[in-house]
Amino acid sequence: MVNQERVLIVGALGQVGRELIYQLSNKHGVENVIVSDLKHSDNIDNKQITLNVMDYDAFKGIVIEEKITQVYNLAALLSATAEKNLELGWKLTIDGLFNSLNLAKEGHIKKIFWPSSIAVFGPNTPKENTPQHTIVEPNTVYGIGKDAGELWCNYYHQKYGVDVRSIRYPGLIGYKSLPGGGTTDYAVAIFHNAIEKGTYECFLEADTKLPMMYMEDAIRATLELMEAPAENIKVRTSYNIAGFSFSPAEIAASIKKQIPNFSITYAPDFRQQIAKTWPASIDDSAAQKDWNWKPNYTVNDLVTIMLTEIKKKVKV
Repeated sequence: MVNQERVLIVGALGQVGRELIYQLSNKHGVENVIVSDLKHSDNIDNKQITLNVMDYDAFKGIVIEEKITQVYNLAALLSATAEKNLELGWKLTIDGLFNSLNLAKEGHIKKIFWPSSIAVFGPNTPKENTPQHTIVEPNTVYGIGKDAGELWCNYYHQKYGVDVRSIRYPGLIGYKSLPGGGTTDYAVAIFHNAIEKGTYECFLEADTKLPMMYMEDAIRATLELMEAPAENIKVRTSYNIAGFSFSPAEIAASIKKQIPNFSITYAPDFRQQIAKTWPASIDDSAAQKDWNWKPNYTVNDLVTIMLTEIKKKVKV
């Protein structure tokens, strides 16, 4: 008989976590996916636990009590939010990761997913087709934490055999939750504003091109990485994955094809300085080679899905 996996999603009520709850519950059963955050949701059937991921004893207690075998540790302050709260941004990323890694090192859990980000890249990183292995040198708290975390993941794997896996998420776009404080969040907000107001004021410059991905592809990539045989995982820092890239002006033009009266204006703020240090496009050939990664959705697919689904939810 195959042992039943017991999954704990930490920071589960964010944009990625809510999608993972659904997919992992379908795979393992609602009763085997435990949801943890600092808040509570009334719209989830899974068992919910309040957990501060920086509290090792509380974390360990839940893992042992619930017989957890896999942890998806999503707890973090996103890029723009972390710049306003430096110490918490760092501690939430690193202390939470250390606690996960040490629980695996001590044999309490078998496998960890820990998300990284294109925020690990910096102003000296090649901007086009950014390689898997390249100069990073991030200059945001979020990016510094993710860069350090990648190195610690690799260290724990090499020294202690911890099975920790990671993806450098690009900007993620989905219709099921609202923006959460990231520099790429304009690419979610723009759709809501296009439908509700017919206009959007963007906090990035018109030609700021960034890597993006439809949420469903990102979730599938996460699950495919976690399901891949351990011997196939050659990168134990974090894998580049790519979907498509666009600028605010380009996505606005695509929206105008379906909402002709839509207009966009630009009022760049501090997030522009963050975005200008990030890549415009990503080389994800390592993920393609090691675990057969490939996106399913194009930009045109994204625009149609987002507008269609948001219209269903919004009274205009």
